[in-house]
Amino acid sequence: VETRPIKGTRPRGLTPQEDAANAAELLASPKDRAENLMIVDLLRNDLGRTCRTGSVKVPELFSLESYPNVHHLVSSVTGELADDKDALDLIAGSFPGGSITGAPKIRAMQIIDELEPTRRGLYCGSLLYLDVRGEMDSSIAIRSLLVKDGQVCCWGGGGIVADSEWQAEYQESMTKVRVLLETLEGL
Repeated sequence: VETRPIKGTRPRGLTPQEDAANAAELLASPKDRAENLMIVDLLRNDLGRTCRTGSVKVPELFSLESYPNVHHLVSSVTGELADDKDALDLIAGSFPGGSITGAPKIRAMQIIDELEPTRRGLYCGSLLYLDVRGEMDSSIAIRSLLVKDGQVCCWGGGGIVADSEWQAEYQESMTKVRVLLETLEGL
C-alpha cells in the first residue's frame, strides 16, 4: 500500500533562475514542510488501521516533484495490508484523503461542512479502480473539469493553516487551475 500526499506548491518560473528559486523556496518553506508533515502523520494513522502492525513507513519525505506549471512537495507513506484486510477496508479506513481534509480529520471535515456554501461534488472526491484480483489504484480529483448542463466547472484549492496568508493561498489556487483554464481557452 502506498499513498503520496502532496502538500506545498509553487509556480514554475519564467526563467531557469526563477524556476530554481521557486523550487528552493518550496523545499525550504517551514509552513509547507509543516503542512506536509502534518498530513504524512495523519496518513500514517489512516494506513495503520488496515496495515500490519509496524509495517507503516515513510520512505520519502519532502521530495520535490516538478510538473509543467507547478512544483509540488510530495512525501510517500507505505504499509503492508494486514492479512484480514482488503482494498475495501483500506478505502473505509482512509477515505476521504487526509491531504484534502486536513487534521484532525473529523474536526476538519466538520469545519469544511460549516464554512463551504456548496458541496464539493467531484472536487476532492476519489477516482479509483478495483480489479477482480483485489488490486486497486486511486487518485483524489483535485485539478479536474466537470461538464454538466452546458457548463464547465474547474476547481483548485490550498491548505489553510494558522500562519496562512489568504493572498498567497488564493494565488496558489489560481496557479493550480491555470493549466485547466488555458486548456479551455484553447478549445
